[in-house]
Amino acid sequence: MIEWILENKELIKIVYGLIIGLMCFFIVLRVDRIFRLSLHQGIRYLRNAFFFYGLAFIFRYLIGGLIVYGYLNSVFYIWTKIFFEFFLVMAGFCLLYSLLWKKLDSDEKYSSSLFNFKMAIFYLIALMVVVLDFIWNSFYFLFFSQILLFLFMTGISFSNYVQKKRNGKFLKYYFVAMILSFVVWILNAIASIYLNWNPMILISIYLLNSIIFLLFLFGVVIVTRRN
Repeated sequence: MIEWILENKELIKIVYGLIIGLMCFFIVLRVDRIFRLSLHQGIRYLRNAFFFYGLAFIFRYLIGGLIVYGYLNSVFYIWTKIFFEFFLVMAGFCLLYSLLWKKLDSDEKYSSSLFNFKMAIFYLIALMVVVLDFIWNSFYFLFFSQILLFLFMTGISFSNYVQKKRNGKFLKYYFVAMILSFVVWILNAIASIYLNWNPMILISIYLLNSIIFLLFLFGVVIVTRRN
């Protein structure tokens, strides 16, 4: 089984990226529907988070796999890693914004949730993380920034789950997804720094990521059916 996985790892990555990308696409559509019904700013940025996640996985695994198989010029491969990291960091920031929007939003309402002053700050920080990792030829800044970010968001999502009874199932899925995301980023850091991307660790990461996006998808489906 391990030998088959190693022999077909690039194909597995393509399928993995396609599955995650499709789940993100459906989540974005469903969450956008909720936003248009409620005009809830937190939901608006939750939608943006999965828009960025979808782009990240498509660039890294789908486009990256096509480059490996020779369907696209290999000169673009480095850009798949750069865009992957940038979009991942932006997705994390949008998740954070979706949890803290009441504290971050002023009376000023932006016409665009992707291009405004606060998002420009997030873009700048994400670019700094990418540049630092590019200089160090690593993902260290990505890993440690996301570990801290998801540790913080796990605490917030737990507080929301305990305090808010409405949409309890969705908040439960959200909280569990935050815990699993935190674990995944720790596994990513361990696999990169200490285990040289051990195949079994990578398989565990892929499976956990799939579960995380399924949790969000199920939670969003439940809410949209209710509405």
